[in-house]
Amino acid sequence: MNATIVRHGLAVGCLLAPLSARAVEDAGGATPQFQEGDVITYDQVDTLRRFVPDEFWDNRDFFFYEGMQLTVGPTMRDYTPNEQYLDARERYADTATIGPDNSLVGYTSGRPFQNANIDCKNDPQAGVKIMWNFDKRPDGDGKASFFYSYWDRGEQLPLYYEGTASQIKLSQRYEPGYEETRGDIFRGEKRIDAFGVHVDAPFDARGIELLSYRYRTSDSTREESRNDDTWVYVPTLRRVRRISSAQRTDAVAGTDFTLDDLRSFNGIVPQYEWECLDDRRLISPSNTMVKAYPYVKDHNFGPYGLSYASDRWELRDAWLVRMNPKNDDHPYHHKDIWIDKQSLAPLYSFAYDRKEELWKILWHVKRWSEDTDLTGVWYEGWEGVPVPRALQVVSDMIVNVQTGTGNRIEFWDAHGTPPKSKGKIRRFIDVGRLTKGR
Repeated sequence: MNATIVRHGLAVGCLLAPLSARAVEDAGGATPQFQEGDVITYDQVDTLRRFVPDEFWDNRDFFFYEGMQLTVGPTMRDYTPNEQYLDARERYADTATIGPDNSLVGYTSGRPFQNANIDCKNDPQAGVKIMWNFDKRPDGDGKASFFYSYWDRGEQLPLYYEGTASQIKLSQRYEPGYEETRGDIFRGEKRIDAFGVHVDAPFDARGIELLSYRYRTSDSTREESRNDDTWVYVPTLRRVRRISSAQRTDAVAGTDFTLDDLRSFNGIVPQYEWECLDDRRLISPSNTMVKAYPYVKDHNFGPYGLSYASDRWELRDAWLVRMNPKNDDHPYHHKDIWIDKQSLAPLYSFAYDRKEELWKILWHVKRWSEDTDLTGVWYEGWEGVPVPRALQVVSDMIVNVQTGTGNRIEFWDAHGTPPKSKGKIRRFIDVGRLTKGR
């Protein structure tokens, strides 16, 4: 559940970090009319025009509003990940390659491909390399409280979900202690990770439990790969139901999200074609300055309930990658995803329906593990990783521009600390626990 990344190859970007926004031009040659420390209000949003994606700007009424206070943060702040992840990248450098059907071959741990070697304009594999780097970012462990709300043209609906979510990376780990087992917690592990959800509220949904596995074969070709297995315990039925892998692209519980929409892309890379379309500097919500769920439960997210405008935004160098589904029955014709080059955090994405009309906008706000101003130390280190250095996604937002509806998921207390023993890990990944004690 961590969300940061970066390699030594980004050292140049780190050196530029202290420069003010006015001193740096974006890839298109535009010079910002704002600098670090500026507060941009509603009557000044035109200054952001050339530094946000066109689709976002064209639908800005969802996001910019009277009373907003957008604080400009530093340009290209250093969000490099922890040294143990970087060491793994160096240890297994140049061993991973792109195989048939966009598969990942020869990967063990760390970042598969060095950013410095990714050529968006001239390398036809640039898009899939970026997405494998995105997929393998150090984003594996931890627990978070979540609040999932529904919105319809500015009205918050009574339907919501509240609970906790947990994740554990079972293989491809980068900590030095797992070098002997080549990144596996349990020798011969066939899963990459396990993800679980427990619902506490509302009352009629209390006790719902979900557990999902992603398998190592998901790095392989579509023919060889095994789709995710997902089980859900439904208290009203008093039974565990298995969810079809096809439902990953269906709407979740009547929302505008699909399971694969989380953090802009949570799917299986070889099930799509990837193309790098652009390379430029954007401003987006970054290291948050606000408290939200579970610290503050009534933070103002604007009149539509779907805006991060009153927070800290930063200029970041980004890639634009287009996702084209290989399956004809996928609900999206394509999705365009903007990804932070240094941290590999998602910035914005835009999903298009089968008629190639803009359907959904997804965007995110992050929280830097080294900043403790909001709540003190909240993202502690663990064995083998004393300083985690994580740019953690703490909220996903989706807007259906065709209907005016949308959803917000908040999890401001998300951290990356793994369970303290293998026994607790076995307990967490056991499908049988979904019904034990009920």
